[in-house]
Amino acid sequence: MKGVASDRVRLIPNEWITMPDGVRLAARIWLPEASDSEPVPALLEYIPYRKGDLMAPTDARIGSWFAAHGYAYLRVDLRGAGDSDGVLLDEYLPQEQEDGLEVLAWIAEQPWCTGSLGMIGFSWGGFNGLQIAARRPPQLKAVISMYSTDDRYADDVHYMGGCLLGVRQLSWSSVMMANNALPPDPETVGDRWRELWLERLDRTPPNIDTWVAHQRRDAYWKQGSVCEDYDAIECPVYMVGGWSDGYVNAVLRFVERHRGVRKALIGPWAHWWPQDVTPGPTIGFLQECLRWWDRWLKGKENGIEEEPTVRVFMQEPWRPEAANDPREGRWVAEDTWPSPRIEHRTLQLGDGVLGEGPHGEVELRHRGELRHGALAGVWCAHGSPTDYPPDQREEDALCLTFTTEPLDERLELLGRPRLRLAFAVDRPLALVAARLCDVAPDGTSTVMSRGALNLTHLEGHEEPRALVPGDRYTADLEMNVVGQAIAPGHRLRLALSTTYWPWYWPSPEPVELTVFTGEGSVLELPIRPPSPSDADLAPFEPAEQGPGLERVILESVAPYRRIRRDPVAGTIELEHNEDGYQRHRLVEDGIEVGWASVDRLKVHEDDPLSAKVECERRVDLGRGSWQVRIETFSTMTADADAFHIDDRLEAFEGPRRVFVRTWSRSVPRDHM
Repeated sequence: MKGVASDRVRLIPNEWITMPDGVRLAARIWLPEASDSEPVPALLEYIPYRKGDLMAPTDARIGSWFAAHGYAYLRVDLRGAGDSDGVLLDEYLPQEQEDGLEVLAWIAEQPWCTGSLGMIGFSWGGFNGLQIAARRPPQLKAVISMYSTDDRYADDVHYMGGCLLGVRQLSWSSVMMANNALPPDPETVGDRWRELWLERLDRTPPNIDTWVAHQRRDAYWKQGSVCEDYDAIECPVYMVGGWSDGYVNAVLRFVERHRGVRKALIGPWAHWWPQDVTPGPTIGFLQECLRWWDRWLKGKENGIEEEPTVRVFMQEPWRPEAANDPREGRWVAEDTWPSPRIEHRTLQLGDGVLGEGPHGEVELRHRGELRHGALAGVWCAHGSPTDYPPDQREEDALCLTFTTEPLDERLELLGRPRLRLAFAVDRPLALVAARLCDVAPDGTSTVMSRGALNLTHLEGHEEPRALVPGDRYTADLEMNVVGQAIAPGHRLRLALSTTYWPWYWPSPEPVELTVFTGEGSVLELPIRPPSPSDADLAPFEPAEQGPGLERVILESVAPYRRIRRDPVAGTIELEHNEDGYQRHRLVEDGIEVGWASVDRLKVHEDDPLSAKVECERRVDLGRGSWQVRIETFSTMTADADAFHIDDRLEAFEGPRRVFVRTWSRSVPRDHM
């Protein structure tokens, strides 16, 4: 990748921004060399992931590039994270937004800033960009929000379709507990580092307690969900997502429902910056951002707002082998969304078949197996080859499946498949999980889209109601957005089950599902006809970013994902080390950092109450004689009435343990 000369940029390693209550937030700032005499607009990334060590290499590449292209770039640690004062008590609290407003006001008043600001970030930084934009700060002129959500209940690491995410909920809580328990850097905060560290250790909570306590879409989730009032956001917003990412649904939903200036971009990417990500192809994403900032922060009439509202990478058929990097496909665009060009084709569910029908009504019964989901891959891929689901034939065999005849012509899907299901179940609590697969002529099954619905949430996620066993119901289930071509001779397969462990926490009892085929059970597919204008789209520039920080790798372990099945004992255990382990030293200031994480997800094939998640984290941080370590261990189980959660947090300074705390609590199940 093309680099940027460092002599064009001035770096301020740390600057304090004081909040009204006296808490200081730590900022790292990259400035164009002439900004003292020629003020520039500024860009803010506002996240908890430690500007001085964990994210320093990436921050340097992004910040230096934007500074070399005429923008100040600030990376600010949230209250209670990294080098900032305080304690980070939870995600996306009103305090975080209030602090963000103060940060924007501070930036706008600096002599090197024109007073015109943008916010950029992915994941947490994408979330708070939307949330702060909804507060309408006058300094904020535009936002780029990557891999984020407009609805914290519908699309995040906690719940999907009203189902509790077993694969991510505890895992993410353990990540944040380890991150939030780390101390600030003594070279930044001085002798106060130990005082600040001990306060964090004493007050850092396991966030999962709050998340599991709110199993419905209540006021807790509505706070910070900009879908509650899209019109509160008045500045232009560029939404960015990836087909391999967990947050792609929000991209098209936002541009459909927000009435202001907005654009959408979806690539094949996992959860990382699009100029440096797998699966590719990568693009000149920073240059694309620059066009957005130039238009809205500098007022340049570059025409970006006249371009199509939606641009996506239409994936060609691909085999389920690792990341398939780069993916084959082409860029396509739609002027508006929802696009009037999208055709909605309805296929009826028949007796094992899927087609335009008509199919008579047949009652098909299926009892879900807890083995289903073992080959699901991860909920949100980060680019490791271990993240992706393999051939789904073994999974399909555990489901109630409906398969089309081989296609006579090529199809291209763009949008959300929707399933209407006429059904009955034999238990008061149940879920249904759906997968849409592309079946090649040799039988290989590749998952394209997934979805789930807690069936007690048929009338919405705010007021669940237990089902009456044997009664007939209708469920409407939206599957994940898909952008995928299906080749002639391939078949489409819909697979249904009442289990999908460990993605979704299982219902307390085994469930038998009855599907009533025919007119009451249909799959609606969003078909995109080819457009001649696709060939006229201007290509993206090659990927660029600024120079990174020189690192010395001290220790490295590759990521892995293992599945252990004991057919005699009837148990399945998935062990996943998503990021491997790497301990490195930043040559610039000698800081050493290492992060290791392992998740184990266990179940007995015949007992949904045996489901168990275990998460271990270890973070090493140090410089010379200053060495600290955080270790966490978390477990989650459930019986018929409650979820049971245990956490342990230990902190070490050198070889000496300086802190330990354990938590053990139970949270009643609420129609889960």
